[in-house]
Formats: sequence, C-alpha cells, structure tokens
Amino acid sequence: MPKTTLRISGGEATVEYDVTGTGPGLVLVHGTAATRQQWLPLTAALCDRFTVVAPDLSGSGGTTDHGGALTQADLADEVIAAADAAGLDTFHLAGHSLGSVVATHLAATRPERVRSLALHAGWAYTDVRMDAEFRYWLEMLRADAAQGTMLFPRMLPLMAFGPRYWERTDAAANEELVHALVGMITPGAVRQTEMDRLVDVRPLLGRVTAPTLVLASAHDRIIGAHQQQALLAGIADSRYAEIDAGHGAPAEDSDGFVAKLAGFLDERLAAERVVAQQR
Repeated sequence: MPKTTLRISGGEATVEYDVTGTGPGLVLVHGTAATRQQWLPLTAALCDRFTVVAPDLSGSGGTTDHGGALTQADLADEVIAAADAAGLDTFHLAGHSLGSVVATHLAATRPERVRSLALHAGWAYTDVRMDAEFRYWLEMLRADAAQGTMLFPRMLPLMAFGPRYWERTDAAANEELVHALVGMITPGAVRQTEMDRLVDVRPLLGRVTAPTLVLASAHDRIIGAHQQQALLAGIADSRYAEIDAGHGAPAEDSDGFVAKLAGFLDERLAAERVVAQQR
C-alpha cells in the first residue's frame, strides 16, 4: 500500500492510504476506532468517476507515528499529506464521525483545496454528555486491554446501531459481530477517543466555503440533533439530510449510506460541469 511521511505535533507520522479509480479527487476520512476499510463500499460505487483516496489516521490501520497525543490539526495534516502524495491538488471531501471533525478542520483551514464537503455524524463541539460517554469508552477500552474483556466491542452495536439492525439480527448474529469487532479495535482507539473529548470546531465553521452536506443519522445515540444544527448554522453553504440508521450507518445501512453520499457527490460533479461550460 502507498505511504507518505510527514511531521505532526508529536513527531513523525507515516500515513498508509488507498488510492483507487480515476477522475476528480475524493478524499474519505474514517471515524474513531475504524480504518480506511470502512469506505470500501463507497469507493466501489464511485471509483469509475472519482480518484478516491482513503487514509488511515494515526491510531488506525497501517499508519504509524510517535504514539502520543493527537490533535485535529495533526489528523488534518495527515489527510492533506495523503492527498498530496496521490497527486490531488483539489478534492471533494467526506468524513464520518471523528473523520467529519477532521474534514471540517481541513475544509476551514485549507478552503482552496476542498471542492465540496460531506459530514456524516459530525459534531461542532464535545458537550458535557458526549464527554461523559467518551470517558466511559476509555474505561472500557483500557479494561479490555488490561484484562482481555470485550466490554467496548459488546457496547458498540448497542451504541452505534438503530432499530432496523435489531429488527434484522438475532442473538447469535450479534454475538458473532461482537467477536469480529474484537479483532478490529486497535490500541490507537484510546488516543482517538482522547482527541474526541477535546473537539471544538465552532471557531472554524465560518471559514468553510465549500458546499456542504450535513448528514445525520435519525437514531444517533452519540451525536445530538443540536450538534447538526450548530454545523448547519455555522457553515454558510450547507444543507441537511438524514438517514434512517444509528451512528454507525456505514455498517448498519451500507447501501443507504452510499446512496446518500454518492447522490450529493454526483450532484456536485454535475454542478461543476455546468460552471465549466459557462466559462
């Protein structure tokens, strides 16, 4: 897999990323405790018309770094480094959860690079309730690492999925998922969750100039509706859409999630073509 190395605030990072397809650039940023693999269905749907770049953030997948604390700026720099290494001068940008926070930071601080922005399950700032939840995550993650328990993987479906998941599954299938999640969650999830506790992009929202989709999950138990409203109020050229799923919509309703994002991105391509023809 391609890699690129850069300096972040705590030292050096080597970012592993995928690059797939041809066409205008599209950069995808994963969420907490995930990897670039979460974007495979969307990549498959769009690689015939986009050059899709999907990096692993520090703490995930094949990316390696100094092992210390992380900042929004660190992770945004990693995303830019992957885009640069893939030869993308400008690009469309999409993020999920923590990836939406990183994407918002990048779009605000490097607006000349971002052609459009799609934020699923993003948030403007970590409020008291969210911080309490992230503290609980950290307790579970650390207990699992120390004692070999499965507290965090067992909690994830309860926290991340909406009613439709529970209507379709049974106890055996859910238990199979829990065991699969054990192998997917890396120690770096602690570092990313620590960063989740410190999020506040409110001062940056007014600097986002890209047309933006704020995509919420109707049954999101982590991100409250007031967070989506804060993003919409703060980003001038933004609009709202909703998916009938929980916070983990990319896994719970992969087809629906892909359709929402692909529809927005195809609309942006069409709009850019119209502008180009008018010049």
